Amino acid sequence: MKTRFLIVVTVICLFAAYGFAQKKPAAKPTVKLNRETAKMVTEVSAKNIEATIRKLVSFGTRNTLSAQDDPVRGVGAARDWLYGEYQKISKDCGGCLDVQKQTFTTPASPPPRGRFPVATVLTNVFAVLKGTTDPDRVYVVSGHYDSMCNLDATDAKCDAPGANDDASGTAVSLELARVMSKHKFDATIVFMTVPGEEQGLTGATYYAEQAKQAKMNIDAMFTNDIVGGATTRKDLPNRDKVRVFSEGIPLNETEAEARSRKSVGGETDGISRQLARYIKEQADMYLKGFGAWMIYRRDRYGRGGDHSPFLERGYAAVRFTESEEDFTHQHQTPRTENGIIYGDNPEYVDFAYVANVCRVNLAALAGLASAPARPKGVVFASPRQSADAELKWEAVNDPNLAGYEVVWRDTTDATWTNSEFAGNVTAYTVKGRSKDNYFFGVRSVDKAGNKSMVSYTGGR
Repeated sequence: MKTRFLIVVTVICLFAAYGFAQKKPAAKPTVKLNRETAKMVTEVSAKNIEATIRKLVSFGTRNTLSAQDDPVRGVGAARDWLYGEYQKISKDCGGCLDVQKQTFTTPASPPPRGRFPVATVLTNVFAVLKGTTDPDRVYVVSGHYDSMCNLDATDAKCDAPGANDDASGTAVSLELARVMSKHKFDATIVFMTVPGEEQGLTGATYYAEQAKQAKMNIDAMFTNDIVGGATTRKDLPNRDKVRVFSEGIPLNETEAEARSRKSVGGETDGISRQLARYIKEQADMYLKGFGAWMIYRRDRYGRGGDHSPFLERGYAAVRFTESEEDFTHQHQTPRTENGIIYGDNPEYVDFAYVANVCRVNLAALAGLASAPARPKGVVFASPRQSADAELKWEAVNDPNLAGYEVVWRDTTDATWTNSEFAGNVTAYTVKGRSKDNYFFGVRSVDKAGNKSMVSYTGGR
C-alpha cells in the first residue's frame, strides 16, 4: 500500500508540475524609464524657446505672401533664419542632421474662394535625423512659421507677429531638433517648419503628398499649433495640460473597414486615437505636474491644422494646442480698442508652458522612435464564440525585439488599462476575457522595455 501511495503521489505531482509549466507566463522585460529620454526631457529650455519666438516675431510679418527677399522683414527672412538655425544644430552634433529646403510653387487662386492672389513660391524647412536600425520608419513633428493678421490671410503688409500662432509651434520643432539630435534612435525623425498654413495648409499638404507619392512610411505625425499657453489664461483649471486632438474614425476609411467597425465597434480606436493614447501614456511617465489632455475630435470647431493633410493620406496624426485659447491674441493686428488689447505678441506667451508642451512631444517621439515597429495584422484568431480572447498578428522584424504585449480595456474606458506580456510569439489567448466585453490590442516591446503604439484588433 505504501508503494502504491507513493506512485500515486508522484504521478499527481508530475501532472501538477506539467500543468504549472504550461501556464507559466512568458518572461517580461524590465519596464523602467528610458534614461536618455528622461535626461532629454530635462534639457528642454524655456529660454531657448523664448529666444526663438522673439526672433520670429522680430520679422514683423511672416505672412506667406510677404517679401521673400527682404533680409529683415517677411516670410523669406524667417525661412532663411530657420534654415540657418537647423544648420547650426547639425554642426553641433557633427553633421547628424540632413537640413533641407523643400521649395514649390502654388498656383494663383484669387479671393474670395482662394487665398493666393498670384502664383507663390513656398518653402518647407526641415531637418532629418536618420534612424539607425529602422530608418525607413519615419516620425514627423511640425509647426507653421507663417502668420496673419485681421483674419485676412492675403494681407501681406500689416504687422502679424504670430508669437503664439505659430511661432510657439515652430519653436517646439527647433528645440526638439536641438535636444534630440545629440542622441540615436532606431527610426527616423523629421523636425519640420512649414509656411502656407493660413492659406489652407499648403506647405503641409505638399509635404504629405510628396511623402505619399514616395511611399514614405510615416508612422506618425505631430503638429504643434498655438501651444503658447496664453498668459491671460493662467488661472484656468486645465492649465497643467496640453490638448491633443485626434480623430477616431480615419478620414480614408475604406468601405470594408467601415463595415467591420460598425459590426464590432472601434469608433474610438483609429490609429490616430492610438497615437493620442500613446502620447498621454508617455507624458504621464516622464512629466510631473503637466500632461496630455486627449480631445476626441480631429480639431476645434470650424478650424483646421497641418495634421489634416496627413490624415487624408492615411497617416496617423494629431494636433497639439494649448488648453485654453485667448482669441483676442490670435489673427489680430496689434492695437487697442475700447480698452481691449489685441495682437499676438510675445508678452501673451508663457514660455514655460511651451517648454512643457515640447517635453510632452519629446517623450512621445523618443518612445516611438526607440521602440520596435508596431505589429500589423492584429485580429481575433477565430470567429468562434469563446469566454477567452484569442489573438494573432504578424511578426515584427527587429533584432532587439523581446516580444509583444497584449492590452485590453473596458469598452467605456479612454485608455488601455490591462496588459499581459505574451512573449515573442504571434498568437496569444487572454483567459477569461471575452472579446465581446473588452477592446483588445497588441504592441511590440524591445529588450530595454521600449514599447510601440498599440495596434487595435482589426485596425491598421
